Amino acid sequence: MKRIESSLISVLLAFGVSCVAAPAAVEKVSRTMVWEPGPEGKQVPLWPEGLAIQRPESDKPEEVGNGSRLVAGRPWTWATYVSRPTMTIYPPKGQKTRAAILVLPGGGYAAVAMDLEGTEICDWITQKGMTCIVLKYRVPQAWRHGEAHVEEAPKVQLPLQDAQRAMGLLRERASSYGIDPHKIGVIGFSAGGHLAAAVSNAETRTYEPVDAADREPSRPDFAILLYPGHLWDERSSKPGLALSPWVEISAHAPPTLLIHAMNDPTDDVRHSIAYGLALKKAGVPVDMRFYAEGGHAFGIRPTSAPITTEWPELVVKWLRTIGVL
Repeated sequence: MKRIESSLISVLLAFGVSCVAAPAAVEKVSRTMVWEPGPEGKQVPLWPEGLAIQRPESDKPEEVGNGSRLVAGRPWTWATYVSRPTMTIYPPKGQKTRAAILVLPGGGYAAVAMDLEGTEICDWITQKGMTCIVLKYRVPQAWRHGEAHVEEAPKVQLPLQDAQRAMGLLRERASSYGIDPHKIGVIGFSAGGHLAAAVSNAETRTYEPVDAADREPSRPDFAILLYPGHLWDERSSKPGLALSPWVEISAHAPPTLLIHAMNDPTDDVRHSIAYGLALKKAGVPVDMRFYAEGGHAFGIRPTSAPITTEWPELVVKWLRTIGVL
């Protein structure tokens, strides 16, 4: 337990690093409470009440707190010790496109960045006429280091199960949510970017079906990844840009957009490059946009780095080119 809590603190410290000059530190404040959305969002449980699902690597009650550093001059909010995952649905504003995006926040699989890479992303998505869904997935789940200190993926990835379940629920309930079941994509940040890749390439569900929602396809119709990690095998002895051994590439993966800053101090840009080249080799349509500066974990908050103000419009243009908007 102490190792998990120490890992959590380390990830939260690293995750709050801003993309420009060293940000001012803020006091870490946390409370035992379940994260709740504002009045515009409707939070829905992913799994039926009473169903026994695997818990994350802690028996502590859910906790909500503030990031240890400012991002674009403001604190950010995280949730951890999440044992009952949810999706929170935000309806579109103005013209309705019937498209929907499932938002997968980052947090190093130790926590979930609920506002910085969650609700704030939905503020922008809903203004573009799309339904937005924030996934609060099960954490923490440690990515341990085995022989020679090489990172190893968990045998059962709980966040992937939650993402697959959410995609099935959205398709099953598409008519009631006012969305097109063939225009449901994902956008993931940092660890959430890895999660977007995982749900994009999984050929089957990673859990036993529960109900009718699990008979719906779990693969998204498009994927957008910003500064993802856990993709490039940085310790590989193989030359070039090898993928991590747990990354499987499917020729059926959806059209994908990758956005990353070259000076990212947390997740090297080669995570995106290696993944993009692997998709291309498999025949999957992929676009990649790289910027010299931008850092990590900026979400949609504008800073002096052009990537932070330009990536939202890049996404809109890309969605038009693939026929979603």
